[in-house]
Amino acid sequence: MAPMSQPLTIRKFDVSDPGGEAALQRLRQVLSPRGEVVSEESRRKTLAVFGEPLTPAQVVERICRDVQSRGVSAVIDYTRRIDGKELPAEELRVSEDELRAAHGRADPAFLDAIRRTRENIAVFQSAILQQDVRLDRPGGYLVERYRPLRRVGVCVPGGAAAYPSTLLMTVVPAQVAGVNEIAVMAPPTDFGAYNADILATCYELGVQEVYRMGGAQGVAALAYGTEICPRVDKIVGPGNLFVALAKKYVFGDVDIDSIAGPSEVVVIADHSADPRFAAFDMLAQAEHSPGASILIAWEDAVLQGILAALEESLAGLSRADLARRSLEDYGAAVLVRDEDEACRVTDAIAPEHLHIITENAEVLAERICNAGAIFLGEYCPVALGDYAAGPSHVLPTSGTARFAGALSANDFLKPTSILHFDRTGLAELAGVVRVLADKEGLTAHRESVEVRLR
Repeated sequence: MAPMSQPLTIRKFDVSDPGGEAALQRLRQVLSPRGEVVSEESRRKTLAVFGEPLTPAQVVERICRDVQSRGVSAVIDYTRRIDGKELPAEELRVSEDELRAAHGRADPAFLDAIRRTRENIAVFQSAILQQDVRLDRPGGYLVERYRPLRRVGVCVPGGAAAYPSTLLMTVVPAQVAGVNEIAVMAPPTDFGAYNADILATCYELGVQEVYRMGGAQGVAALAYGTEICPRVDKIVGPGNLFVALAKKYVFGDVDIDSIAGPSEVVVIADHSADPRFAAFDMLAQAEHSPGASILIAWEDAVLQGILAALEESLAGLSRADLARRSLEDYGAAVLVRDEDEACRVTDAIAPEHLHIITENAEVLAERICNAGAIFLGEYCPVALGDYAAGPSHVLPTSGTARFAGALSANDFLKPTSILHFDRTGLAELAGVVRVLADKEGLTAHRESVEVRLR
């Protein structure tokens, strides 16, 4: 890592140059789950735990199979070998007394912020919640019915920082949908299941099941169930590469929200943008480390001004070294020809967060289809969405905003189609069934109609 006294070196791309846009896309792929970026420390730990240099995908498969076959004993084993925590089975689940005690010691201002954010999320999620739909037809009716999932697992990160906001953005939408059982897993760290703010937030939200387990072993325990943790129907929430790959591995046995990569932002700016505002939106993603921050402008002077503000603002951050590393390894400043090209390049990137700081931000937003969440104007930083506004901050990453959106209460609902017809309604549709059943050679399909009409 470069010393803080050295100038910040961030990649610059001009998409008008041959290969410029392709090089930008290659940089984007590095941080996707497919890129399998791991630290040297992680490589050493893999070798120590498994005795061979396995890829992250191989590590995940081995852990998940082991937990599926051995249950809680495998979870305890990997918690000791990977997390360095010797936990007996009875201590994997956080007790109600611990949750209550953490809540009792919590800062009142913190609990007030949790309650206000919970209300904002609940109001928004309730407003967008799917409702049952009925369509009357000749001789019958059709219904699309929505019912909540019975049991959901929530992953809460706890490696480099504590994230009570992740609890809010996952648990509250599930509660709005009507999910009765919510099991939270957090790693056995000072930022995870031993963090007082995390435990206090769980208690405030009414979450009674909290488990001290993380990584692939935690995901596998939620997916397959163990002696102390019944299996869930869906797993949501962010995590490191091993959590993402574990969710991918167990998909099919359970549902998942997404296979998420590190946090990312695209900032589109013009001459009207305050360079400091744009710089801090980039820094806010970079301090996740790894996190991708991409700046797009059609005036080189705008790029240079924001990059200067970025370097000037970097030194004052508590995680300045980590943010610098993210900016230099995964950040980019992209020069485009005009607004049209800015929109096209952004759609190709399909970012998790998109912040548009231009004179016509609302107009540009309408021209961009692929983004997890869009923030408009100088006074709407991404942090509003991360912490307080209402939509969930669990968003599609690594280009998956091409086909996916933010986690919402609707993701915890299960649709079922209900059909009812009387004899008149059956006769109304019988001709269509006859033709299609004959074309497909499915005579029993046709006869199941005919026998009712003879």
